[in-house]
Amino acid sequence: MSFLRHVKACNQFSVIDFIPFRVDGVRVGMMRTAFSEQLAHWPDVFQVGGDAVDLLLPGATVAERSFVVAGVLSDLVEQKIITHLHGEQYIATSGTRGQGVLLLDRAAAPYFGIRAFGQHMNGYVRENGDLKLWLGRRSDDRIHFPGCLDNLVAGGLPANVGLQENLAKECWEEAGIAPDVASQAQAVGAITYNLATEKGLKPDTLYCYDLELPAGFQPRCTDGEVAGFELVPIQDVMKIVFESDQFKLNCNLVVIDFFIRHGYLGPDHDEYHDLTTGLHPSLVV
Repeated sequence: MSFLRHVKACNQFSVIDFIPFRVDGVRVGMMRTAFSEQLAHWPDVFQVGGDAVDLLLPGATVAERSFVVAGVLSDLVEQKIITHLHGEQYIATSGTRGQGVLLLDRAAAPYFGIRAFGQHMNGYVRENGDLKLWLGRRSDDRIHFPGCLDNLVAGGLPANVGLQENLAKECWEEAGIAPDVASQAQAVGAITYNLATEKGLKPDTLYCYDLELPAGFQPRCTDGEVAGFELVPIQDVMKIVFESDQFKLNCNLVVIDFFIRHGYLGPDHDEYHDLTTGLHPSLVV
């Protein structure tokens, strides 16, 4: 039982299991060797070596590169090497979202090990001096972590969509929060992690938000991804995180960050120092 075990679970990564994926000589991803070998079937698109995979297409624009790679991804899905395509585009970058060099379908991002960005929002209520968190329960038909607890609002951040625009969309779809209310959410920082999965690597950045809601507010899901909501006292949420694995894996980190920022998990806790540093590791890509 600990908080820190969730941080460690999101940072299971060994560089020896991966090789760089480069565009114009710049590393923008890390991929498993087994997956890189599949890309050798497209020698006009990828140069696959023992120590790196390079995207060819010299002089191509971002749109041109992305179009060619999208064709490869469709073939990989047909061959059942990639499970599916999501329909949203993520940007491959060695820096910020504005410095992207290639668009990839969201579902393919871990295979190429590119940086992914998301937005997670804690919705909370103060009642008679007590603080309570709204938690979502993921639908049982979700591909990842079905039936698990989730932050009130959480979603990926597609390429070419602004932060406020995407947050407003996610707030409405996942919790029925109107745009004028969503605009009151406070940006409170970001957490990072490097998680190796069976598919590949997730070097992720989650932008975190807090939104204080009125006592009478009742969230409602409009897109079918959430089965229901619970308003839970903060002490009970801390117990859930400390003692169980009921939350979607990365959502644990978002609520731990909330505990720290709101003074519920302080310097007197044995794990405090490791938590404050462990929530912000440097991305390996």
